[in-house]
Amino acid sequence: MPRPSKGARLHKFNHRPYWYIRDTGQPDRSTGCASRLEAEKALAAYIATKGREGSANEPANITCGEVLAIYAEEYAPTVAAPERIGYALDALLPFWSELKLSHVKGQTCRRYAKTRKKVIARDPETKEPSAFAAVSPGTVRRELGVLQRAINYGHAEGYITSAPSVTLPDKPDSTERWLTRDEAANLLWTAYKGHKASHLARFILIALYTGTRKDAILRMGFKPNTVGGWFDLKRGIMFRRSDAERQTKKRRTPARIPRQLAAHLRRWQADGAIWAVEYQGARVGDVKRAFSKAVKDSGVTPCTPHTLKHTAITWALQNGATIWDAAGFFATSAETIEKVYGHHSPSFQESALRAVERR
Repeated sequence: MPRPSKGARLHKFNHRPYWYIRDTGQPDRSTGCASRLEAEKALAAYIATKGREGSANEPANITCGEVLAIYAEEYAPTVAAPERIGYALDALLPFWSELKLSHVKGQTCRRYAKTRKKVIARDPETKEPSAFAAVSPGTVRRELGVLQRAINYGHAEGYITSAPSVTLPDKPDSTERWLTRDEAANLLWTAYKGHKASHLARFILIALYTGTRKDAILRMGFKPNTVGGWFDLKRGIMFRRSDAERQTKKRRTPARIPRQLAAHLRRWQADGAIWAVEYQGARVGDVKRAFSKAVKDSGVTPCTPHTLKHTAITWALQNGATIWDAAGFFATSAETIEKVYGHHSPSFQESALRAVERR
């Protein structure tokens, strides 16, 4: 049985000053670099451009790492959030980079899922990881989805002759966790108590009143800007994204500002705030640590920033909002509103219930 191909790699001849690139079926080529670090850059460039000239490659003749490199270089810069693709590539490459595209099958995908671990504890002295936990199936599904899109891109652009199918974990059930009024008040009061986390209270208020996603809230200000959306307090309208931002699948449509939230926003702006959620005059980039601490201190668990969006939509439907109006206000499809939150509406299955109960 023939040995499997080792793929492109660096090699140093004892009698030559430069590093060379060796690849199965290809002549050795000099990198022109005596430094290993510079040679690795030349190797990365070789892998990224390998197979881009001439006929398309068979899946057995190209590695997943090469396909992912093409996807990252050509497609990722064109999306609204390329960092999300970057996070997935960081997880995918250690396992998939040396595997041929022909190795993409159900068994390999399931093995990848088993290898995905996250650090949950570190040694207090050495700071080395001491405990691990499996990454959620939803995270693995998103990562493998990037692999599938990279394969499809390579096929569509003519780099490979066919696109193997990636086996994804089952889609997790939609979460129905939402906060009661008492839980929300407890979480908000906990955020208010610490002056260092007062910006978190602003984030929670905006999320509960508008159901806007975390990233969009953290980019919003009180004037038009190129970073994100803004609150037009004169007209009472919230713009969830700026004109300079691209529209994505996570729709960020405008919505009216609730009067209770508008009162808070006017007070914050009168105090000199430039951004809706800011700390010491600067826009807050993330609330992950502050939010986790508030959740822990308040005992409102489990709870994530996305739970606030679930809460806002649930409360609106419980108070009588129609599915159509809720979909427009919360920038969520009517199908999702009906599927995930519809049973909270007072009119849920009302006509069917009347028909069943009628004498």
